[in-house]
Amino acid sequence: MISRDDIRRCYDTIRPYIRRTPVIQVRLGELDESAAALPTGTLKLEQLQCAGAFKARGAFTNLLLREVPPAGVVAASGGNHGVAVAYAAHRLGVPAKIFVPTVSAPTKIERIRQLGADLVVTGERYADALAAAQDFQRSSGAMSVHAYDQRETILGQATLGLELAEQADGLDTVLVPVGGGGLLAGVASWFAGDVRVIGVEPEGAPTLTYARAAGQPADAPAGSVAADALAPRRIGELVFPITQSYVEDVLLVDDDSILAAQRALWQAFRVAAEPAASVGIAALLAGAYKPAPGEHVAVVISGANMSPAQLG
Repeated sequence: MISRDDIRRCYDTIRPYIRRTPVIQVRLGELDESAAALPTGTLKLEQLQCAGAFKARGAFTNLLLREVPPAGVVAASGGNHGVAVAYAAHRLGVPAKIFVPTVSAPTKIERIRQLGADLVVTGERYADALAAAQDFQRSSGAMSVHAYDQRETILGQATLGLELAEQADGLDTVLVPVGGGGLLAGVASWFAGDVRVIGVEPEGAPTLTYARAAGQPADAPAGSVAADALAPRRIGELVFPITQSYVEDVLLVDDDSILAAQRALWQAFRVAAEPAASVGIAALLAGAYKPAPGEHVAVVISGANMSPAQLG
C-alpha cells in the first residue's frame, strides 16, 4: 500500500517537472438533453498535463526516484505512457527506447518520435509491445518503466489525487478511467476510502471487471475505441489489491457511449479529450453511474493525445 506521506514526498520531487492541472466546475446537465438531471460536477483537466496525459506523473517519478543506468530507460505503451516516458527522458537527458503496438494512434507515435526516443512499433496489442520491451530490457540493461504495475508509477499517478483533493472541496465521488489500473490505484490510495472512488472501463477491455469476477488479475479482451490507452491484457498485480481495498465499484461503458461522451465534452465545454479520457463522462451520460441529488462528482479527464479531427 502507498501512504499519503509517500505521495506528498513524491509530489515534492516531481512538482518542478509537471503541471498542476486545473479543475473546472460545470453543470453536467449541459452535456446532453438526456443529462438534464445531472448535478454540478468537477472536471480534473489532466489532458493539459505535460505530454498530454496523466502518465507524465508516473514517468517523472520513475526517472527521478530510481537510478537510471547508462543504457537509459525502456517502456512499452499503448501510446500515452510512451509519450510521457519519451518526454521525461528528453527533459532529463536520458536515452529512451519505446515499444508500441500497431493499434497505437498515429498522433502518439509521431509525438514519441518528435521527442527523440528510439521507437519500435511491433505487435497488434499492448501485450505484444510489452513482451518486446522486456526482451530488450534483459539484453540491454536499460531500466524498465512499467506503464501501470510498478510502485513508482502508481505513486506518481497518486499525486493527481492529492491535487484534486486540494482543488475541490466536499467531494463525494471520483470517476477514474481504468486500463492497467495505475491511475485508479493511485487516486484510490490518496483518498483511501474517505471519498468514493469508482473505476470506469470500456466493455471491450474489461480488465478490472474480469479481475474482480476471478478474485485476481485475469486475462480480458483488449478491444474498444479506447484500445490504444485502456486495453492491456490484465489489471496490474500491484494494482489489484489496492483497488480491492479502496475502489467501491467498476463500471462498463460501450464504444458508442464513449464516442458520444467525447463529442459532448467538446460541444458543451470545449474540453478536448481522447476516447479513453471520456469514459467517466460516458458513465454519467449512459446512466451507468447515477449521482444522488446534490452529490459532488469529480471526473478525471485523463488525456488528449489525438488528432483534432476526432472531435467532429
